[in-house]
Amino acid sequence: MTQHNSYDVVIIGGAIMGSSTAFWLTRDPDFKGRVLVVERDPTYEFAATSLSHSSIRQQYSNEVNIRVSQFGADFIQNLPRWMGDEAPRLPIRSFGYMYFAGTPEGEATLRANHAVQARCGTPTRLLTPDQIAADYPFYNLEGVTLGSLNTRDEGYFEGITVFDWFRKMARRQGAEYIRDEVVGLTREGGRVTEVMLASGGKVACGAVVNAAGTRGAKVAAMAGITLPVEPRKRYAYLIQTEKPLMRDLPLTIDPSGVHVRQDGVNTYLAGAQGAEDLAADPTDFSMDHGLWMDLVWPTLATRIPAFEAVKVVREWVGQYDYNTLDQNAILGAHPEVANFHLMNGFSGHGLQQSPAMGRGMAELLVHGEYRTLDLSAFAFTRIAEGRPFVEGAII
Repeated sequence: MTQHNSYDVVIIGGAIMGSSTAFWLTRDPDFKGRVLVVERDPTYEFAATSLSHSSIRQQYSNEVNIRVSQFGADFIQNLPRWMGDEAPRLPIRSFGYMYFAGTPEGEATLRANHAVQARCGTPTRLLTPDQIAADYPFYNLEGVTLGSLNTRDEGYFEGITVFDWFRKMARRQGAEYIRDEVVGLTREGGRVTEVMLASGGKVACGAVVNAAGTRGAKVAAMAGITLPVEPRKRYAYLIQTEKPLMRDLPLTIDPSGVHVRQDGVNTYLAGAQGAEDLAADPTDFSMDHGLWMDLVWPTLATRIPAFEAVKVVREWVGQYDYNTLDQNAILGAHPEVANFHLMNGFSGHGLQQSPAMGRGMAELLVHGEYRTLDLSAFAFTRIAEGRPFVEGAII
């Protein structure tokens, strides 16, 4: 049951993107309206926010993605600046990301990415196999000809704490959260005028923000919009070794798509996609129990021989809201439905990008333009034109 019959902004989805937007929106002194956040499951048990590996990186190939992560790192480590002195100071455990190349084409990609990162002030280092072996002797470097590593503002952070504070502060600043599900939208010409709820109620709206995660395409369809976003399953494994590696393990990306990073003292978090990376039902979190033996364990044990003897402590499935065009965010107002705002398709980058993306969305809603960081490259127009946003460092 809502407190009002009409809201200036209705946000569909209360996880990290919806709550970041609600926080920044209600924080803006120029915004005087009412905000409603509709969340179907306030336990967030299966939200990508809850099941994320909570990592952040600066190693992208596109400047705007780097700038988004730079702000994210600053925000995470300086929560009290944005949320008051009672907010915690959160460190980033900067063990870095380790990219490997084993072909001339792969080397060229790492060098090109490094040049962009350097221009943005990110201290990425290109490493020869001998340099990698000197610092990280636990790797099997067969086939590796070049590595890329950054250990500043790149690694693990407490994503759930950031999410909790977004939600807490949004509520404190006046955003209303309800447990309900959006089942329909009334569109009149180029505007959405009403939001219909599963509980039977409906509310009038000035603007709508689609922050529905893996259900983003379903919500967009209610407004007559086709969105190339679908749920994709991602498999996670918390593993334990008898003895820890000699130093923190960077988040290491194998060409197969398997990746692994430090977690605890002698625990490590690995992830992979399925053998067939197909669209999933948004309620499907079933485990492929053969994937560990067929792909993940052999890949890990080959790259890090110490992982030949590991124990799986826990395994689970999460889902990406996967942008099938280019695996990057779709952000901003729809060109034909002016008050319907998209915040979809983050493809695994959402948690780390949420501070900048939420701030940008709030700026659009209040001021009609981006005022801090130009995020127009993520606009829906590229979707309509079939023009991918090229990012060469997708995991």
